[in-house]
Amino acid sequence: MTEIPDHLLKRSQAARAKAQGAAGDVGDETPAAAPSDDDGETIPRSLLERSQQQKAEGGAAPVPAGGGGGVATLAPPAGTGPGGHTQRLLTVIRSGSIQDVKSKPVDKVHVWPHLLAAEFTAALFITAFTLIFSIFINAPLLELANPTVTPNPSKAPWYFLGLQELLTMFHPMIAGVTIPGIVLGLAAIAPYLDKNPSHKPEDRKFMVSIWTIHLMFWAVLVIIGSFFRGPGFNFTFPWETGLHGIFHL
Repeated sequence: MTEIPDHLLKRSQAARAKAQGAAGDVGDETPAAAPSDDDGETIPRSLLERSQQQKAEGGAAPVPAGGGGGVATLAPPAGTGPGGHTQRLLTVIRSGSIQDVKSKPVDKVHVWPHLLAAEFTAALFITAFTLIFSIFINAPLLELANPTVTPNPSKAPWYFLGLQELLTMFHPMIAGVTIPGIVLGLAAIAPYLDKNPSHKPEDRKFMVSIWTIHLMFWAVLVIIGSFFRGPGFNFTFPWETGLHGIFHL
């Protein structure tokens, strides 16, 4: 049985009391109230007719109770819960809006053709540069290396030429200990200064700057030591005196 609001109960009780006071005047045309349940509570016919009309329009039929007096009670609407309460579904939330099940895109480069094509292009460029460089720069092969004779100039391997170039500019303590120590110290504390976990270059400007400065500084020293140092490790131009001390058989 559906719950009846308090104001309807009060109105029904007032109508019943009025009907009992006017005995003999109650007929089929003007009924004031009718019994509805075991508790003695009645529902006005106008409200019943309105509810029955709405239910008929919605495709549901009223259910009569008691079979007398033409007064019927409303059956609980379909889909009612405990106590006759009805519920409506407001919306449906999909699981995708709560749980992110999509995998995040990861930057990947396929070996073929992307990586190998770039490496092959770089190899062709280096080969062409070496060929053109050998046309304009005199770099003849020297005699076999003699361990008892020190060549002039005596150059270290290319990966140590930067350090050897520093020795021509600064005191050995500064060139061999202080400057390399500062570089190694910066390389050691760099991860603690820049803690950004991103691998994108645009997000790691500090680390990219540190590495670029170090690379360019060392590359310039190696280039000077390799191509611009002649006999006595003096500064020369390779297009005037050629290359010295780096092409032994």
